[in-house]
Amino acid sequence: MIRLIAAIALLCALAACAPTTGPSPGSRADVAALTRALQAMSPGVDPAEAAHAADLSYRYTFQLAQQYQITDAPLVHNAKVNAGKKPRGLCYHWATDMQHLLNQSGFETLEIQRAIANAANPILIEHSSAVITARGAPMHSGVIIDPWRQGGRLFWSPVTQDRRYDWKERGAELRRLGRVTYVNPDGTASLQPE
Repeated sequence: MIRLIAAIALLCALAACAPTTGPSPGSRADVAALTRALQAMSPGVDPAEAAHAADLSYRYTFQLAQQYQITDAPLVHNAKVNAGKKPRGLCYHWATDMQHLLNQSGFETLEIQRAIANAANPILIEHSSAVITARGAPMHSGVIIDPWRQGGRLFWSPVTQDRRYDWKERGAELRRLGRVTYVNPDGTASLQPE
């Protein structure tokens, strides 16, 4: 009986590392759905900016998946990055690169923030992502943009509806944990101003 339980546990663990369907640039319907979610955040969100942010999020996720050489499930790819066999592709790489690109767009009604989950959990893997919010709005009112979770296929959700992660504002959470003393204007954190 113990062997059967161990075998089932192993199968479940392997299923969590199973490859996704692979990177995807997203369809028109995908982009339109994200556009609607971004517009729904606030009546002050410019519809053209929401559409541009949604299109960029899908296109850049696909571009980064190619640059990062994504061919495996996220945890397998992480192991390859950590072993030096792949160039990039850890969740914080995705989050940093997505935030950087979206910030370059010069949005007037949207803002790109950073979120972190499991930072204080000694068992679960820490996870970082970018969040698109209405300008000046709190992180929890935004939409999580998570290309890492599905191995180069963009996952997005209103932050409060994401059932997989309990997202926290990254800078505040790292300060609370004593892991950072300064948050740069772009949302990245460091021990001192960069």
